[in-house]
Amino acid sequence: MPVPVPWTLPDLPAAARWSVAVRDGGTGAVLAAVHPDQLQLTASIGKVFLLVEVAARLADGSLDPEEPLTWTEEEHVADSGLWYLMDRRTLGVRDLAVLVGAFSDNLATNVLLRRVGLTAVQARAVALGCTRSTLLDRVRLRRTPQDPPTLSVGTAGELSGLLHALHAGTGVAPAVSAQVLRWLAAGADLSMVASAFDLDPLAHGEPDRGVTLVNKTGTISIARGDVGVVAGPDATLAYAVLATWPEHVDVRDAVLAAMRTVGQQLRAAVGG
Repeated sequence: MPVPVPWTLPDLPAAARWSVAVRDGGTGAVLAAVHPDQLQLTASIGKVFLLVEVAARLADGSLDPEEPLTWTEEEHVADSGLWYLMDRRTLGVRDLAVLVGAFSDNLATNVLLRRVGLTAVQARAVALGCTRSTLLDRVRLRRTPQDPPTLSVGTAGELSGLLHALHAGTGVAPAVSAQVLRWLAAGADLSMVASAFDLDPLAHGEPDRGVTLVNKTGTISIARGDVGVVAGPDATLAYAVLATWPEHVDVRDAVLAAMRTVGQQLRAAVGG
């Protein structure tokens, strides 16, 4: 069943800057958008480009899934993820990719990025059609004037297109896309747009009430972002919802409420 067009998005808190895009999962056509070309801080969402590069190298044999990688003191970071809590200091490439997909693991991100190289990841983003959305750096506890100012940036137009391409298997080889989506399907953060579907955050890789959702979020003190693909009995949609606000303004609750409202619209459209 086609999704009704035009689609009116809900009112979004004016204190935040928004970039939003929703695409038809089949055609990739934009069904609704708010400033889709506005560049936003996207935090951990940029890790998707890293996962695509890793998956592509695993597929072509240039990277061994069991290759052991050990974190260095310079790379060590905490916050999101599990590896920094674990005793084992060395893990294989594939296990690290699982940690990034499931828990946005910062330490695993840094080690994988060292292995494949930031230049290759940025080139991969361009090859995927993202000329402005990219991963800028590794994760750092503190940023100096010599470092990139943030982890990643992106636009909802490009990032919704990226998720559509992964779903369609068109941006890279279908097997590579499928691998990236499997990693992301383990993602435990359903606090934003995805909260509207009331899925189990720790186990939603299989259809639940006819709905399958794959997403990647990004969180820093002044930004929230959620990009994903959701499929139901009535439709499949790719989406990107990005919000950034000034440091002196606390609109987090309002932003999260608005993101859930967008998710409720997606839920109504896909059915289930």
